[in-house]
Amino acid sequence: MKKKRNLTLIIGAVLTAFMLLFLLIGFFYTPYDPDAMNGAAKFAAPSLSHPFGCDHFGRDIFSRVLKGTGTTFFVAFATLLLGGTIGVLVGAFTGYFGGWIDEILMRINDVIVSFPGILLALVFIALLGPGKYNVILALGIVFIPSFARITRSEFLARKDMDYVKSARLMGVSHLRIIFVHILPNTVPSLLSMAAIGFNNAVLSEAGMSFLGIGVQPPDASLGRMLSESQTYLMTAPWGSVFPGLAVILLALGVSLLGDGLQKKGGN
Repeated sequence: MKKKRNLTLIIGAVLTAFMLLFLLIGFFYTPYDPDAMNGAAKFAAPSLSHPFGCDHFGRDIFSRVLKGTGTTFFVAFATLLLGGTIGVLVGAFTGYFGGWIDEILMRINDVIVSFPGILLALVFIALLGPGKYNVILALGIVFIPSFARITRSEFLARKDMDYVKSARLMGVSHLRIIFVHILPNTVPSLLSMAAIGFNNAVLSEAGMSFLGIGVQPPDASLGRMLSESQTYLMTAPWGSVFPGLAVILLALGVSLLGDGLQKKGGN
């Protein structure tokens, strides 16, 4: 019988690869200086010389989207790395050892979860101040509980399985059991959570930058570009369309890729 194609995985992989290529190009090359102003090109419509047009300062939108996509990806990836790493470690140790470690860490986890994520991130930003690295720290802390809960539930379900008991009888250390025997088996669930977390980080960063409390100039930001161009939506829509499209494609690609990998793992 012919295997059914995993279209979700294919489309997600294509979109993600396209956006990764896009931001890599922006890392090494942009047609114009993203911050260079040109009064003569103010509100210039998309053309061969400016494929995405120009904004209200005459800055090339294509160059700014290239840089802004890289900034958004960096913030989302760093957020995921920070929150995911701490969350997985917390979930692994609480799920495996239980007892008072579980009680203390899970109660701290519950305190963080009791506040709406974006509201808690805004509180941290208010305390720390706006900026790329403060956004990463704030969102990373907010993402810890979700990774901790999923990892903990996976460890609780697996720590008494036969292969883990056999490893204990053979004298294998607790750390080896956690990181070599159990953790690799939680990857399918963590991949799905990572995809959701990445999308939330992309949208949260864009939202904070839109409000002016996220990534600050001179770093190009898709959210800030959307904020600056909203006043000219009717006269120069390209200022909003292209940054918005970049946010959508970046989030959609990773989301579909995560769903596709989860389906593949379930087959």
